[in-house]
Amino acid sequence: MQKRKFKRSKLPQSVTRDQIVLPVVWLLGKTGAGKSSLVCALTEQSGAEIGNGFQPCTRTARSYDFPPEQPLMRFLDTRGLGEVGYDPAEDIAACCDRSHVLLVVCRLDDPVQGMLADAVSDIARADNKFRAILVLTGKDLVSEPDARERAERTTAARMNRAAGRDLPVVALSLAPSEVTDVEGLDALRGQLLDALPAAGLLLEKSRAGDAEYLEFQKHKRCVLSYASVALTSDLAPVVGFVAVPTTQLKMLHAMGLRYGVKWDRKVGAAFLSTMGLSVGARYATNFGLRELAKLIPVYGQTVGAATAGAISFATTYALGRAAAYFLYRSVHGSPPSEEELRKVYQRAFRRSSDETD
Repeated sequence: MQKRKFKRSKLPQSVTRDQIVLPVVWLLGKTGAGKSSLVCALTEQSGAEIGNGFQPCTRTARSYDFPPEQPLMRFLDTRGLGEVGYDPAEDIAACCDRSHVLLVVCRLDDPVQGMLADAVSDIARADNKFRAILVLTGKDLVSEPDARERAERTTAARMNRAAGRDLPVVALSLAPSEVTDVEGLDALRGQLLDALPAAGLLLEKSRAGDAEYLEFQKHKRCVLSYASVALTSDLAPVVGFVAVPTTQLKMLHAMGLRYGVKWDRKVGAAFLSTMGLSVGARYATNFGLRELAKLIPVYGQTVGAATAGAISFATTYALGRAAAYFLYRSVHGSPPSEEELRKVYQRAFRRSSDETD
């Protein structure tokens, strides 16, 4: 499980590279735990859309790319544990190497979770640093508060023992007849943002905000596409020197078109001037050091490459977010100050960077 195999997908027409990284979220649980319902709730897709979208990827596992028209992430679903004649060993071995974060899905009204605990233990032995979130479904099925608290505590303790550490826990309801569990889903999206920013940013729910924020939500997937291209291109030594800045420049041109502005030298100069020379110089220095680190044998091509890719994703996303803010404010006659734009960039970088790497 040490080496991650990145999934590839067709890109939007605005992106010219033919490969991007798809962050992969793996769902593991017993039959009836609510894995498919969880995907529906996170993506706000219907059960029919999800069911038709899943495609086989091993003999007994399947995957669903989201959004279907321009995939930016992948859900990996293994067959329900406990099904007659199903041995999960092969799927676990395959999925460990294909995924980036694991959702351990348990129903709170089902105390028999030994097979799932065994599977989590096997995964932990393969990689004791694997990322996982414990998702307790069926909160509505245990109506008595004390009983629900006991069930949550007991299940979490068992899965923590299996994982060899405390896992982040989210409890929620997925009952189709009930009002959407906004609080539970928001908590899960927040945990995904911490564990796998590329997926968390895509799945987070847009809330009420000012006009600029709401406008950015229309273009967010475009920025994420370019950020994923930057991540992919920065995984190989030397290639990132050219590919990442080129990708970022194309993104800025694309964002200009989306906001009705031609991104030419004048606009670019105004943007960089507002961003501040200190931010640009620091980025250039760090980028050069990352590229040099990737040339170091063994270390550079594993840890160095992975870190460079994650940082390139974060810097590209943050650059796109800052450009969107700059363009919106400029079009509406109130260009932002250097301090305002820097705060937008830094906040976006923090949200899109994976500090656990």
